[in-house]
Amino acid sequence: MALLKGRHLFLVVHKIKRETSMSVATSGRTGGSSSGSILDRERIVAKAGFNRWLVPPAALAIHLCIGMVYGFSVFWVPLTQALGITQPVVCGDLGLWADLVTTTCDWRRADVQMLFTICIIFLGSSAALWGGWLERVGPRKAGVAAACCWCGGMAVAAVGIIVHQLWLVWLSGVIGGVGLGLGYISPVSTLIKWFPDRRGMATGMAIMGFGGGAMIGSPLANMLMNHFKGPNDVGVWQTFLVMAALYFLVMLAGAFGYRVPPAGWRPEGWTPPATAQKALVTHGNVHLRDAHKTKQFWLIWAVLCLNVSAGIGVLAVAAPMLQDIFGGRLIGHPELSFKQLDPAQQTAVKTIGAVFASLLSLFNIGGRFSGLRFPIGSAASPLISYFSLWVSPSTPWRPPWPMATVSRLS
Repeated sequence: MALLKGRHLFLVVHKIKRETSMSVATSGRTGGSSSGSILDRERIVAKAGFNRWLVPPAALAIHLCIGMVYGFSVFWVPLTQALGITQPVVCGDLGLWADLVTTTCDWRRADVQMLFTICIIFLGSSAALWGGWLERVGPRKAGVAAACCWCGGMAVAAVGIIVHQLWLVWLSGVIGGVGLGLGYISPVSTLIKWFPDRRGMATGMAIMGFGGGAMIGSPLANMLMNHFKGPNDVGVWQTFLVMAALYFLVMLAGAFGYRVPPAGWRPEGWTPPATAQKALVTHGNVHLRDAHKTKQFWLIWAVLCLNVSAGIGVLAVAAPMLQDIFGGRLIGHPELSFKQLDPAQQTAVKTIGAVFASLLSLFNIGGRFSGLRFPIGSAASPLISYFSLWVSPSTPWRPPWPMATVSRLS
């Protein structure tokens, strides 16, 4: 009898455990319980009545932080004087390996600018590789990963500067570049889902912060370097650590501010417009796995690559370019080059360079948002680019100005 009672009790307990586990699993699938990670996509589905205008500030918070990569030019000159402080310690033409591990020679400007190049390469690569993963896990988890990688990369760069190891600085570009890619793409599809009635504006809001990151970051970095620099330090590694900490907090706030709309959600009173046939719009469909097999994909990719390369080529060297070209003319001493200025004058010129990078960033914001919010068409875009070459004072070469050609563009 005791044996039968014991067996019966075991079966009852086993049944209760099984029913409890099934209940928890079902509740987790429906989002009704607190099970699972707070980063999971199911945990960020918005409830009824959620204000969709709370999502753009979260996207901007992340993009304004990672957009500081466009302001990295303020670091190039100080990094080339990390050992010499006021003047670079030059050791002649070292080989690649010697450049990577030397602790007695200052880095050349081309060496430190490679950090920007590596960041941009891994931005594109990580966005392409993990775009599908982001759609599965949701923007919050991608945003947290972006914060860890971008700010972790800045911390690794600080360590590389402390121990004066160029290979660590370059490694930080790999880590930070992955953060750039994840952070760049995380809000795009999310905002488009929230604003199907304003797709152009949604895309503009998603990417304008990235263009504006240097507007805030460049003056902040310059201010921090001036604060931390001393007779034995240029203040760059301290600046990297402080900015990494600040950006990490802001990016986490942005990531946890993300919400995704429920399946089938639409703005109140909005219905999808009837599809209209347009000359430049195709109704065909090519799957992602087959897109790279078409010539159209590579033609579009080539145009975008050339376009982006031209723009970021200027952004990557904006501050030192202004300092080298204009030198003392920026502060009323046209007879002096930048290297002939005293330390106080050089500091003033570096501040002007940071402001210049901020202005580029400001108009980068305007171009990204207005170009998508108020589309100008494929014919007017070349006209604006053509005219910009003429009005830019830093353009070393200007194209011919045949009015007949320009009129045909419009």
